[in-house]
Order: sequence, then structure tokens, then C-alpha cells
Amino acid sequence: MADPFEFEIAGIKVVVTFKDIKNVHLSVNPPHGAVRISAPARTSPETIRLFAISKLAWIKQRRKKFQEQEREPPRDYVERESHYVWGKRHLLKIEQADGAPRVEFRNRRLVLSVRADADAAARQEAFDAFYRQQLRMKVGALIAKWEPVLGVKVKRVLVQRMKTKWGSCASASRNIRLNSDLAKKPPECLEYVVLHEMAHLLEPTHNARFIGLMDAYMHDWRVQRGRLNRLPVRHEDWDH
Repeated sequence: MADPFEFEIAGIKVVVTFKDIKNVHLSVNPPHGAVRISAPARTSPETIRLFAISKLAWIKQRRKKFQEQEREPPRDYVERESHYVWGKRHLLKIEQADGAPRVEFRNRRLVLSVRADADAAARQEAFDAFYRQQLRMKVGALIAKWEPVLGVKVKRVLVQRMKTKWGSCASASRNIRLNSDLAKKPPECLEYVVLHEMAHLLEPTHNARFIGLMDAYMHDWRVQRGRLNRLPVRHEDWDH
């Protein structure tokens, strides 16, 4: 298989990798709009370059959207700091306690139980675990809802902190990965991402058939996609 390579179009770096796939896939990834192309193993560099040039207007549009997207302020995990859970803002209450740091809702309040000497990394780890738990509590019902509708079966759902995607689908293994940050967003956004990834079990690319599937099963999916992409993203220097 050919080695990865890079080239530029209109001053924009494009990173190309070769995979065992049938079609060329183009992605523009947050937060800075890094451009990546996955191509079948025998695709010539010139073919890939011409493909990228044909998509230049779309690439510029997507990069502009990401670069203008609002960022969450850095989090220090301190008393009365605001955090979002399922699209709603909550003020954090800090409670000193022995044991591993943990985050929970208590009497409708978001509480971080933590040792007095716990550093920011330990507090962030507790929040990451909390968001993963929140997502797992909802995603099972969504998978069960859409499996009989689509006529597919998801083998495994993996929830993790992802840097460049809200979700991904491995159609061969029937595994779906979801970004734990979805637990910060409105529940409708999660359902859109779940349906999007499950639809890839029927159609792995974003072609006309895929769009038709989304139109058939979720009439407002474009609204939810736009809503998700307009919401603030995590404040960090993601890989690009």
C-alpha cells in the first residue's frame, strides 16, 4: 500500500492516506479545519489532487465555519463554574470527600466530590467519566429504537473523548463510536448522530443514497446537524 503524503491547494494543506476502501473520502475536521483524504490503495496522486481541487469551494466553506465556531472557555473545575449537561447550563458545587473524584447530580445540582488536594487533571478525569456515563444511559434506548426501523444490528457502541468527530461507524465490524462530549449537547443532537452512524451500516459513504436514508427517517436532521455544529466546542488545541 502506498505511503501517506501531503500537498497544498490554495495554501491549504491536504493529508492523504491510503486504505482498503472503494471510494475517495474527504473530510474537513475541527477545530481548525484540517483537511484529510482517504483513498483506495491504487489511486494516483494526480487523481487525488484533481478531486481535492474540485472540492475546493466546499473545503473553504467548511474551514471558515470551524474557524468561526465559538469555543468553550477553559475549565478549572471550581465552585460555581458553569458546565453543560444535555444542553442545559449547571453551576458546579464542589464537595470535599475521600476516595476517587466523582461527578453526580444531587437534588438537581451538579456536584463534584473531590479530595482537597486533587489537581485539575483529576477533576477533568472525573468529568470525562461522568459524560461517558451520561451518554451510555441514553444511547442504548436510541440504538434499540432505530435498529428495527433501519433493519440493522449494532454489535458494539464505544463511548470516548474524540477530538475530530462526533461519531464514527465501522460498517465491517458493526461497531459505532460516539464522542462523550455529546452529553453536553441537547438530546436531539445525540439522536441525530446515532442515526447518522447507524445509517452508515446501510451506506458507508455520504452519497445520494445516504442522504435519502436520512431524509426518510429524520425529517429535521439538517436542523439538528446545524444546531450541533453551531454550539461551542471544547476549548483545546486539537490535533490538526
